Amino acid sequence: MNFYDEFQKYRETFIKDLQGLLRIPSVLTEFNPNSSHPFGDGIHEALEYMLKLGERDGFTVKNVDNYAGHIEIGAGEEILGVLCHLDVVPTGDGWKYPPFGAEIHDGKIYARGALDDKGPTMCAYYALKMLKDLGVKFNKRVRIILGTDEESGWRGLKYYLTKEPIPDVGFAPDANFPLIYGEKGILTGEFSGNVTCDGVYQFSFGERTNVVPDKATAVIDGKFKEGFYKFLQDNDYSGSVKELDNGTIEVTVNGKSAHAMEPEKGLNAGFVLVEFLHKITNNKLVHFIHKYLSFDTRLTKTNLNYTHEVMGDLTCNVGVCRYENEEVKLLLNFRYPLNTDVEKMTRVLSEKAQEFGLTYKVISDSKPHYVDPESELVRTLHQAYIKYTNDTETPIMTIGGGTYARSFKNAVAFGPEFPNKEALIHQPNEYAILEDLFLATAIYAEAIYNLTR
Repeated sequence: MNFYDEFQKYRETFIKDLQGLLRIPSVLTEFNPNSSHPFGDGIHEALEYMLKLGERDGFTVKNVDNYAGHIEIGAGEEILGVLCHLDVVPTGDGWKYPPFGAEIHDGKIYARGALDDKGPTMCAYYALKMLKDLGVKFNKRVRIILGTDEESGWRGLKYYLTKEPIPDVGFAPDANFPLIYGEKGILTGEFSGNVTCDGVYQFSFGERTNVVPDKATAVIDGKFKEGFYKFLQDNDYSGSVKELDNGTIEVTVNGKSAHAMEPEKGLNAGFVLVEFLHKITNNKLVHFIHKYLSFDTRLTKTNLNYTHEVMGDLTCNVGVCRYENEEVKLLLNFRYPLNTDVEKMTRVLSEKAQEFGLTYKVISDSKPHYVDPESELVRTLHQAYIKYTNDTETPIMTIGGGTYARSFKNAVAFGPEFPNKEALIHQPNEYAILEDLFLATAIYAEAIYNLTR
């Protein structure tokens, strides 16, 4: 059967349901385990929205204490898990269309989450709906698992897996086609301590460790106002100055956001501001960043530039900085390949931090994930992709991103981004090409069908 042809009768309802989901601002504002909505009202609304779609279409649905949920069909002991998430990163600035408007222009649907991961979630849902409507019988239980906290800690899925069985096999529609069989380790590290002002009274940038910061601000002496304007002009940077009451100024610079797995595709606004600040102040935090971190996504300045023949380079994103009242909190996001010596990296970064009166510690560490590229799971999914694209040239791959696939052994990331397409994930003007979503839905239907024979 050709599931792409079969899907054509669902196009209008797919778009309507997708727009409804994309219009929900499901950004984590605060995690409160004592609340009935632990991840906030927006994320809860998105979870309820998908579960109600499942009820509407006759699936079995379950809300697991508002931490996550699933939509299920089929029978048997084994579970095929399709691992999705409904939360999105903050919108940031610079949008052409409203980030939660889900407007369609030139065949593209614009919204935060269009590609990461609400659009793919709807693809997976409609793939399963199409199979159900066709009367397909499954030899496994198929669960679309709806995560709620993927962008900021995975607390939703982790809780879910303490209450529900771990799937036997699965995929996450949250990456690239043809298929991702390996994911780098993801480590969050923190520098902290007390540093005297020495010319910088406040300094901050970033909201999430997995996003390259696109804005940075600092409070400094007003005498540097003209020098700051000259810095912006000489280097063709964008920024502004705000006069404060006590003879100080707040300076702001703009950068470019990007996903932490590819920090070189962004422009870290914190680094831009450090380029100015390190010349006019003696602040140890500024000089630490400049000496060991600025504009160095591969950690070459500390000789920690690990690489692997399959997984590629270690990358580092300096994602969050908070400096106020002489207290430092600096958070980094590392994506590291299989042969990285994490203990050595921790030791070296601790030594570098001590030079400037700071301490370093590991906050979290998710080890690299790898599935045999010759496994039945990989071959089945890859063939589903080839059937609908005729693309036998693009290789399956490993990535620096982290998907829910790494949450259990026999799972991989599978789509929805097609090769050689622009992807503005975690950036302004995120969009999905509707025809690509339609095609991905057909591929997912083929994959689910073949994995449940």
